[in-house]
Amino acid sequence: MRLISWNVNGLRAVMKKGFEEAFWGLEADIFCLQETKLQSGQIQLDLPGYEQYWCYAERKGYSGTAVFTKPEPLSVSYNLGYPEHDAEGRVITLEFEEFYLVCVYTPNSQDELRRLDYRMAWEDAFREHLVALDRKKPVLVCGDMNVAHEEIDLKNPKTNHFNPGFTDQERAKMTELLGAGFTDTFRHLYPDLEGAYSWWSYRANARERNVGWRIDYFLCSDRVAGKIQKAFICPEITGSDHCPVGLDIAW
Repeated sequence: MRLISWNVNGLRAVMKKGFEEAFWGLEADIFCLQETKLQSGQIQLDLPGYEQYWCYAERKGYSGTAVFTKPEPLSVSYNLGYPEHDAEGRVITLEFEEFYLVCVYTPNSQDELRRLDYRMAWEDAFREHLVALDRKKPVLVCGDMNVAHEEIDLKNPKTNHFNPGFTDQERAKMTELLGAGFTDTFRHLYPDLEGAYSWWSYRANARERNVGWRIDYFLCSDRVAGKIQKAFICPEITGSDHCPVGLDIAW
């Protein structure tokens, strides 16, 4: 089974920059999006063979997630079930016969870390959600998790130490999540690979110079890490400041 995740940073914009070509070329069984920046009815995608599930933010042009899947899920739920966390369309959970899939767009701590405290509370609620699912069956988690976990996961760790996405607090929450029974699939296969990034600033030709961050992930329950066949990043696919990331896994 092949799964793809991509923060498109505005789906309508990426539709003009080769989204459909990338979508069909990646040949995913399940394709997850973050930061769709859509409201219901604002786009019509013709994706024969795929069921479509959308989670919208209340605020227009902001956040949002989507999942397009060939295998039909047993059930689908949206958000986390907490009013303080459910207005931004950040989580879709699909139950399949053998596993749960969770598509997530983690809140950014924002400039001057003005949203860091909220981010910490959100992280706790999200981890509880995943752990509860994991008690029932294995879990796959994918999306823009807005953190470079280790220094190897970004080009300039020293100069970014106190910036959103690389604070000690955010990195500790990722460590806590992994410690709760989850595996970073890419690092599982490539623990020492440098220069592997999924997001680049639009400034200073960062992408051309590969001055980036790896903040888009596929995680899996520890007990199914042996089923990972391939974990990969697709920097050649443009259209967004993020590129797609993928996972091939045997079920």
